[in-house]
Amino acid sequence: MALAQPSLFDAPPQLPEGFRYQPELIGAEEEQALIGEFEALAFKAFEFHGFLGKRRVVSFGWRYDFNGGGLGRAEEVPVFLLPLRERAAAFAGLAPETLEHVMVSQYPPGAGIGWHKDRPDFDKVIGVSLAAPGLFRLRRRREGGFDRASLTVEPRSAYLIDGPARREWEHSIPPVEALRYSVTFRTLRPRRG
Repeated sequence: MALAQPSLFDAPPQLPEGFRYQPELIGAEEEQALIGEFEALAFKAFEFHGFLGKRRVVSFGWRYDFNGGGLGRAEEVPVFLLPLRERAAAFAGLAPETLEHVMVSQYPPGAGIGWHKDRPDFDKVIGVSLAAPGLFRLRRRREGGFDRASLTVEPRSAYLIDGPARREWEHSIPPVEALRYSVTFRTLRPRRG
């Protein structure tokens, strides 16, 4: 089943099972307060196997070192992010404390993120988009090509990646045109005995 990019006059895009989207998870005032708090964060260029990305990130609770260190502890989640974590958890039907990894990403104009699946150390993924919209693309390899879907994630909206959308599909965000932030909350995959 090929999922095509819809025109303005088509029905909403058909998204993979396990992907859920909610516009207006938070209000404009809360969004502006969060962006104000982000100014004090110690963002660093995203590092991946020795390469530096255009987006800048800071992690809390846990962090993932793509240069061989794997999953490790990070600073505690700041108090100003706790209400957003509660809203994200409620949207996903989870207890807030299960969202143990929090990553704030800053996407300057021209920054994006390539095709990937989140690391297997993580399970459910909830993203909150802030400041500017971004095109959220999904693809799943199939014989002869890919199934594809895409959705514009608007400021103050949230999305959940779970189930088949998490296990079978990759996602990416092409370079953005205006400064965008995202706050990504992740649960940890249960550890085996």
